[in-house]
Amino acid sequence: MLKKLDAIEKRYQFLSEQLADANVLADMSTWQKYSKEQAELTETAEKYAEYKRTEREMQAAFEAVETETDAEMKKLFNDEAYACKEKLASLLSELKILLLPKDKNDERGCILEVRAGTGGEEAALFAANLCQMYKNYCAAHRLRVEEIDVSDTELGGVKEATYNVTGAGAYKLLKYESGVHRVQRVPATETQGRIHTSAATVAVLPEAEEVEVEINDKDIRIDIFHSGGAGGQNVNKVASAVRITHFPTGIVVTCQDERSQLKNKERAFKVLRSRIYDFYNGQNAKAREENRRSMVGTGDRSERIRTYNFPQSRVTDHRIGVSQYNLEAFIAGDIDSMVEALAIADREAMLASQE
Repeated sequence: MLKKLDAIEKRYQFLSEQLADANVLADMSTWQKYSKEQAELTETAEKYAEYKRTEREMQAAFEAVETETDAEMKKLFNDEAYACKEKLASLLSELKILLLPKDKNDERGCILEVRAGTGGEEAALFAANLCQMYKNYCAAHRLRVEEIDVSDTELGGVKEATYNVTGAGAYKLLKYESGVHRVQRVPATETQGRIHTSAATVAVLPEAEEVEVEINDKDIRIDIFHSGGAGGQNVNKVASAVRITHFPTGIVVTCQDERSQLKNKERAFKVLRSRIYDFYNGQNAKAREENRRSMVGTGDRSERIRTYNFPQSRVTDHRIGVSQYNLEAFIAGDIDSMVEALAIADREAMLASQE
């Protein structure tokens, strides 16, 4: 661990020197590259500098204890030495966390997909609840949510919905939401007052750049058709909706929100890139981590992750065994405490795997 920290310290010093060099200052692209890398290392380098400084202070205090003859001063130096020792243990824990592998996708935007699962119309109504929950959550974090494609039902439910979420850290905030969400409640259509169980699936995909995913024309088919609304009626007389089929992966993307065929095509390609990126990254991740399973689960959208129990006003996340009794506020978008608990559990699992 200390070898890693020494290497980071040397790299940080090198970058600081380079950023002050006239030749680097004259080359904007190189300066930006070095500046970004330095920013990523700053917190760790500064924390390690504090660790080394505290270590020196501790050693000096222990040496003073050995040479000091005055009893009162000896006690002061001894107290200072043990205070430094406690601080070192705390700094070491912080450094371990800072050295954990960073998710390269954390600061990206993301594609958010919500689909009704088992449960018929009640599942579609629950999917609509989830869509609104995430919209409110994103708004509270100043993230922008753009509708790409939404298939509504006549009763106000959602069969499936795709959104583009943009803003710093969008993927980081939403990445733990992928999976099956289950609801237990009395549906509005239930006349006997019986509690029904239904479900919806959520997928959160990091937004991929064009340079990261190459899409060849021969690998896709683009279909243009009329947009449809709830119940299947046409809502646009001009054929502007776009469907793209990617043959190598079997991925199909539809976008019909915009009246412009060009805008729909642009948005459809954005979603397609993210799904292809997720498809191949997922395969690589499974190969690399076949024997490792995080405490918060795999993020697989087939995995049941959370239950929303309306009669008990309870939300339970099954991955970490945490229940909260604030369902009304939670479904309205106040999910920060659960997201934080999941992030902590994930971090602790990574720390445990490195021990």
